[in-house]
Amino acid sequence: MADLSQIQEHAEVIGADGVHVGTVDRVVGNRIKLTKDDSGEGRHQGHHHYISGGLVAAVEDGTVRLSANADVAVTFEEEEGEEAAS
Repeated sequence: MADLSQIQEHAEVIGADGVHVGTVDRVVGNRIKLTKDDSGEGRHQGHHHYISGGLVAAVEDGTVRLSANADVAVTFEEEEGEEAAS
């Protein structure tokens, strides 16, 4: 896992394939809280989602690069109050 302390607010989060996943609202514990504007569709729209810090491969030039492609990474998004199963 990359050093999450390097992640800045409003940084772009991209998948390993370079596709936009979201925009950082802030880091909460070992998860990245995404802005509401980038948080899903349908019933998932309009509230924050979280990406596990374990998916972060690198933080480079203000961009958070995930270890999974964008289409896979969004399947791991968590709702507020959810924690990934360990």
